[in-house]
Amino acid sequence: MSGANTVAVGIDVVEVDRIRQALERTPGLSERCFTDNELAYCHRARDPAERLAARWAAKEAAIKCLGGGVPGLDLRHVEVVRHDDGSPALRLQGEPAQRATDRGINSWLISMSHTATTAQAIVIGLS
Repeated sequence: MSGANTVAVGIDVVEVDRIRQALERTPGLSERCFTDNELAYCHRARDPAERLAARWAAKEAAIKCLGGGVPGLDLRHVEVVRHDDGSPALRLQGEPAQRATDRGINSWLISMSHTATTAQAIVIGLS
């Protein structure tokens, strides 16, 4: 990424149990917040909540890079995907993609981590 400039940085940390309980308590929440690909990947794990929490944190961190939350923003338009080597990447569409363009962001760096209790992500928007 030679010549890339940092435009924005976002970080988020969530408790895995908070995400687990929200998904159990609210039918359809997972389908409103995660893409089919994200759900398929996460549900291959012994405890999908850990991976879902990491993706939630990544989405929140990306939204922070875009200037903060917007009521009604479709979280499925901020998708965590995987490169061929397994490393995470972001794919934006719709309003989040337009906000990234407006802010001069044309590429992303993302790092996620989780334990059984906590998930976190840092996202950097680059121009």
